[in-house]
Amino acid sequence: MLSGTVIMEPNDTLIEGELPKVKMIRVAIADDHPIVRDGLKKLLALESDVEVIGEAGDGRAVIELVQQTDPDVLLLDLRMPNLDGLQALQTIQQTNRRTRVIILTASDDKNEFVQAMKLGCSGIVLKQTAPDLIVKSIRKVYSGEIWLDSHTTAAVMRQFASPGAELTAQNSSGGKQRERSPLSTREREIVALVAQGYKNKEMAEKMFISEQTVKNHLHNIFDKLGVSDRLELALYAIHKGLHMQG
Repeated sequence: MLSGTVIMEPNDTLIEGELPKVKMIRVAIADDHPIVRDGLKKLLALESDVEVIGEAGDGRAVIELVQQTDPDVLLLDLRMPNLDGLQALQTIQQTNRRTRVIILTASDDKNEFVQAMKLGCSGIVLKQTAPDLIVKSIRKVYSGEIWLDSHTTAAVMRQFASPGAELTAQNSSGGKQRERSPLSTREREIVALVAQGYKNKEMAEKMFISEQTVKNHLHNIFDKLGVSDRLELALYAIHKGLHMQG
């Protein structure tokens, strides 16, 4: 085990007659500042459905941590010694696509945001974000959503809109050129809400339609655009500017 890696021991003893525990979101933290890691651990310890299962202080250590613990969600800093966050993200995505990665950064570099999205992160959270939104981002990403706040989304969108900037959405088999058939007005509204992090039930309530109708729309949208999941759809929305609608 690398010196920068700390793995927490699970505490899942079930007392006779006690109800089974709720499904825990297993979170790993990677940041080179101990005070940041400690603050995040204390914040997440207040949540009944979140468990911090390990921490790492540098890029190489976090790769080993993910390999050993297989967390549900990884909070990953971009600025770390030995291997920076983007390099660590790329390696993790090549070896463990199950773990969802949230970039947690103090950087305001839109180029890094774009690179992180292209490399497969599921969310970007700025370190100055309110604590409750950090927790919310973990739950959203764990449930399969993408998390980009308005500031980050705007920065990413401006970068994609700049001359020469292109996004090629990759599928799990290596990527292919997407079919980009025209979407109906309602489908474009669905795409915008997906990019903003809404769940099917929330979209149904917002649009005054049934959840099944939302699922039907998503099926048609996936088929038209050739995307395979909500993350790819959100990236498409950012690229086309659809996330600003709805």
